[in-house]
Amino acid sequence: MSLSTGMLSLALALLVAMLLRPLSEKWHLPFAAVLIALGFVASEVIVAAGFDTGIRFDAFHDLIFYVLLPLLIFQAAFTLDMVAFRQHWLGVLLLALPLMLLAMFLSGWLIFVGIAHPTGFPFIAALLTAVLLAATDPAAVVGMMRDLGAPKRLCVLLEGESLLNDAMAIVGFSVILQLALMPAALFSAADAAIQFFLVFVGGIGCGAVIGVLASLILKRFADSVSQAVVTLSVAYLSFLLAEKVLAVSGVMAVLITGLILSYSLQQPRQQASQPLFVDEFWAFTVFVAEALMFLIMGVTITLSMFDHNWLAMLIAIAAVILARIVMLMSAAALLWPSKTQRLSVADQQLMLLGGLRGAVTLALVLSLPTELDYWWTIQSMVYGVVLFTFFVQAPLMPRLLQKRKSSS
Repeated sequence: MSLSTGMLSLALALLVAMLLRPLSEKWHLPFAAVLIALGFVASEVIVAAGFDTGIRFDAFHDLIFYVLLPLLIFQAAFTLDMVAFRQHWLGVLLLALPLMLLAMFLSGWLIFVGIAHPTGFPFIAALLTAVLLAATDPAAVVGMMRDLGAPKRLCVLLEGESLLNDAMAIVGFSVILQLALMPAALFSAADAAIQFFLVFVGGIGCGAVIGVLASLILKRFADSVSQAVVTLSVAYLSFLLAEKVLAVSGVMAVLITGLILSYSLQQPRQQASQPLFVDEFWAFTVFVAEALMFLIMGVTITLSMFDHNWLAMLIAIAAVILARIVMLMSAAALLWPSKTQRLSVADQQLMLLGGLRGAVTLALVLSLPTELDYWWTIQSMVYGVVLFTFFVQAPLMPRLLQKRKSSS
């Protein structure tokens, strides 16, 4: 089956998934869960019928990394509620920066100890798995939380944490992946730290320059279509210029560019009686991008993953949950002096369930080079965690919110 036929299959699956969307709302499942299940069932039926899905692992990297990933990061930054973010900046920064690094190294160590195979699965592989799982995606449950009356500050914390730790995770993934592809003799933690800093700061500088220039260009266009075209062009321009020309973080460049453009449109957003077209355009674009990734995930799931790597999946799930608990307890302790930003036990429970792994995690794991001997084990573990968060964690959220309502 050709790639065009494979894309036709994905388009048909997406159409069928939209028809099944009411079921996800009825069963309190994220729509992503329906997409994953549909992609898996459709691929199994196609393969059983003797056809090829046309989906190839080695074709994912460029599609995911250069086409879909810039859209996800830009939209998250561009639509961030800047006013709410400024009110809760301390909690967001704690969760997204130092405590995310703590959770990443803790989960990496737990995975390494749990797998207990230093030759076939070295510590660098465990660390690569941990950084993949560091990126959170609360979008699937934040809407549900708002509908069920969850505190606004928790939604802001989850969204702000996701935006910043996505960027940290992607930059960390790029650095750790380079180390994993190096000969062991050339491995240097000091070199990795220096490279991470240079790539990270360089991306910020690139994004700041492009963001300021783009905001000046954006002010010259009053019509909504031109604004959408400018933001879309700038999202790709900032990413590709940073990655391909300057060799710095394209993700940080996109993130900073998105934040600057979001700030430049803050006043028009406040004055408008309805959402701006440019915001609706980005919501649609990212919805399609995420839907395609979740369908691809479903298509690439194989039963052999569960046959051969079920224990590794369970180890990864346990490691991520334990690291998340330690992270939230640490945040609660650090935020305790601030009466307005304290995290109660109930708040920590909601944020534990809200720490889903989704689109960015999938984008990264689907771009893993197959020359890594342990790439399939990492992909299986990441898939296991993503499936657990969507099919176990997310459905528990409404019950916890109802319980919180009834007790208050």
